[in-house]
Amino acid sequence: METHLRWTRRPNRLVRLLVATLGGLSLAVGITGLAHAEPTPGEIEKQIDEKWNQIEPVVEQHNQLKLELAANKTKQKQLEDQIAPLRTRVDAAFDKVTAFAVMQYKTGRVSKLDAMLTTGSPDTFIDQMTLLNMVAKDEQTRIKDVLVAKQQYDAQKGPLDELVAKQAEQEAALAKQEQQINADIKSLQAMRLDAYGNGNGTGSLKPVACPYEYTGGPGAKAAQIACQQIGKKYVWATEGPNTFDCSGLTLYAWKQVGYTLRHYTNWQYQDTKRVTRADLKAGDLVFFFSDLHHVGLYVGGGWMVHAPNPSAPVQMKKIDQEPISGYGRVA
Repeated sequence: METHLRWTRRPNRLVRLLVATLGGLSLAVGITGLAHAEPTPGEIEKQIDEKWNQIEPVVEQHNQLKLELAANKTKQKQLEDQIAPLRTRVDAAFDKVTAFAVMQYKTGRVSKLDAMLTTGSPDTFIDQMTLLNMVAKDEQTRIKDVLVAKQQYDAQKGPLDELVAKQAEQEAALAKQEQQINADIKSLQAMRLDAYGNGNGTGSLKPVACPYEYTGGPGAKAAQIACQQIGKKYVWATEGPNTFDCSGLTLYAWKQVGYTLRHYTNWQYQDTKRVTRADLKAGDLVFFFSDLHHVGLYVGGGWMVHAPNPSAPVQMKKIDQEPISGYGRVA
């Protein structure tokens, strides 16, 4: 009896142990299956960079195509303007022929005129009128010259019309593609800002995402370069790659994307185009104090990256914390 009881109880304990073990595994699997680690800002920025690599060729093609399309539309309009008086002269010539045909019809002399009226080909009516001997030779010459000139312009305008139509379709397709990629980037950007907002910044030097916004083009690239210098030391009269002063930092960032700035804040003010606060975008320069002795590189959201002074490294800062004297755009 004792033996039987021991054997009947042991399976129960094994079952309970097995159930507990399986339950623990199920819980672990459930947690693993449900818990999705939030992407880090760096991972999201990598996705954004990949998207920018997709969109930049599209943007450049779009820009090129828009310029070509505008130029061809101008040519198209010029040809249309040149053709307009020719068309008027041709219409007037045909009006004369029509009036003459009416007169011939009223007088009953239409037997030979039928050939001209039924061919349906205005380009051949000169030869027909010659055979009919109904129009003076000088009038024939004038009309023929008009037709030849019109044919020459039509020969130029026809291919141009086809090209403009084709480019317009391409431009629309590129615009749609650009719009979709921009929407993807906007979504990623929202995720990125949320990630930084959840405490994933890098401390006081970089309290938020840097650059704060992605706008594309050389300005965005310059902003990215400036952000990569955060934490490096300030050393007067240096322009990187390991130390910077304020104008040396802006010079360095823009130099990496192919633009030249001179190493002096006043010169950089002179070398840039004035923009308003409302028009600021990543990569623009922000100048401070009445004598323009300090400059930072705007990275969006009211933030800039700058090299403040020998006591502090390159860092982010709100632009309104210093007296602003102007804004400059490099490209």
